[in-house]
Amino acid sequence: AAMMPYIVPKGFIAVDGTSLTVCDVDYAANTFSFMLIAYTQQHVVIPTKKAGQGVNLEADVIGKYVERSLAGFIGRMDELEERVKSLEAATK
Repeated sequence: AAMMPYIVPKGFIAVDGTSLTVCDVDYAANTFSFMLIAYTQQHVVIPTKKAGQGVNLEADVIGKYVERSLAGFIGRMDELEERVKSLEAATK
């Protein structure tokens, strides 16, 4: 569930080291789907997994970079808003 914000349709996710394109995401249910073409099915371990068996997931790194960039921007905006409020209060 913690990784769901980074999973987007047409984005990438690595499942047990295999990079795949995400087809659909249901954020309410915390689920996503991907498609495996025949070649991929024959050359990776994902099809051998049983339902409920654990896998290693890695989300697309771009979402993490965007989050980090926005966090700095939002923090700076909060500081500026506070400064404007204090200047407005000082001029009343």
